[in-house]
Amino acid sequence: MTPDILQFFECQPAALPLYEEFERRVLEEIDDVEIRVQKTQISFYNRHLFACVSFAKVRKAKERPPVYLVVTFGLCRKAESPRIDVATEPYPNRWTHHVMLSGLEEIDGELMDWIKEAAQFAAAK
Repeated sequence: MTPDILQFFECQPAALPLYEEFERRVLEEIDDVEIRVQKTQISFYNRHLFACVSFAKVRKAKERPPVYLVVTFGLCRKAESPRIDVATEPYPNRWTHHVMLSGLEEIDGELMDWIKEAAQFAAAK
């Protein structure tokens, strides 16, 4: 764990285990990943950005769990799932999806399939 990542989680240290598991799965399942820590998000790149984690407020305050992490990823299609909090199409055939995680069990095969698809989509640009 780098000092930058630890500093990113100073405001929500209880969310660090969610990030650690997500990062572990990404690095285990996707080749040639570069991680960049920014002020408001931690980004995952191959040739291009394919996913990031943040504390984006994709739900109203009363609907957010006390500990959460938002995973954002881009696909060439709109993924349909009740797990997806927000999906927008900022450009034709480029969909941005936001999924709020509050438990380690939510970092599952379905989420990782979307992340792998996002990595393939980004690499093909």
